[in-house]
Amino acid sequence: MSPPDPDAARAALDHLPAIPRDGEGPVFAEPWQAQAFAMAVELHARGLFTWPEWAATLAEEIARAGPEDTGRDYYLHWLAALERMVAAKGAATGGELAERKAAWDRAARATPHGEPIVLGRDKAS
Repeated sequence: MSPPDPDAARAALDHLPAIPRDGEGPVFAEPWQAQAFAMAVELHARGLFTWPEWAATLAEEIARAGPEDTGRDYYLHWLAALERMVAAKGAATGGELAERKAAWDRAARATPHGEPIVLGRDKAS
């Protein structure tokens, strides 16, 4: 995946509810959060969805968490919204998403601590 367009990423921030950020832009506690952010920017750039569609879906995911949500799970909501959009737009089925999650889980469990996770490392099906 090519790096997201910085201007597109900045424009996206204006449409998104409550994204953790500082004066320079979005703030990520873990690499997967930045990757999920970049995937949403890239899928928008490829025309899979509009920013208003994305913002509405993300807002729905955040609302599902309810008032007890402290914001610590923001990027889990982001990921859930991304999965919903990908499935709703027909880019992947729910089954395909579930299999990819399972493959990552198997690969993560088969990866020694400190090494990069590589899909297929587990050699299990």
